[in-house]
Amino acid sequence: MATKKEPQCFSLVDKKAVPLLEPHWPAPLNVKACVSTRMGGKSVFPFDSMNLALHVEDDPATVELNREILANAIGQKLTDFQWLEQVHGTKIVAAKHAQNAERADGVWTSAPGLVCAVMTADCLPVLLCNAKGTKVMAVHAGWRGLAADIVAKAAQMFDSSEEVLAWMGPAIGPQHFEVGAEVREAFLAMNATYDQAFFAATTSASSKKKYFADIYQLCRTQLALVGVAGTQVYGGEACTYSDQTNFYSYRRDGKRSGRMASLIWLAP
Repeated sequence: MATKKEPQCFSLVDKKAVPLLEPHWPAPLNVKACVSTRMGGKSVFPFDSMNLALHVEDDPATVELNREILANAIGQKLTDFQWLEQVHGTKIVAAKHAQNAERADGVWTSAPGLVCAVMTADCLPVLLCNAKGTKVMAVHAGWRGLAADIVAKAAQMFDSSEEVLAWMGPAIGPQHFEVGAEVREAFLAMNATYDQAFFAATTSASSKKKYFADIYQLCRTQLALVGVAGTQVYGGEACTYSDQTNFYSYRRDGKRSGRMASLIWLAP
């Protein structure tokens, strides 16, 4: 597999033999964030090697070991992680010291030491914080979640007087995210501004109208509509589908694709 040129929205760092992506954004120093890659774990083909999801037919004991490896790499306890059972909805929960996954697509905390985690393999992970460094949030935003306004809801959970910063982690790039006309129509029904995130597909073998969707632009537009300016939004340069070395991709690899985790927490 060819090595891809590193995007400028993050740095690839090695922590205890675990490659992690660290965001490039002006978050307060006490706000910590990273994204796992598919490297550094113990899973075997086709999940090689840092699969963190329990629902993709990987060996559960190996997944738990991968989670322990990740927690150790960032200097946290696994009991500090709030994992989610993601359902492409809009529920956002408060993180707790617990091993049970919450059925939700977003998680927030104001408590130092608690790690907010979302898992993705093409869907968009969005990490948010306030400029004061007193609240952080992680959101799983596929097109269904975006069409239900989950990122807008997340941004509005911060105090209206605070500046909100957002970083968009690795997701499927617009050159590979082909969708049906009904997806575009769902967004246009919300606001005509979303049209800038779609362009007609010319490679589809189907007779039905298809579009390529820019999930990063959908997120930027949604944030702008609730007052989070483009100058407060970072990331959005990686493509999970095209970078097989670093990322899992459900659309590329199918239902047995592994999952990366996007993490954000407040340093104790």
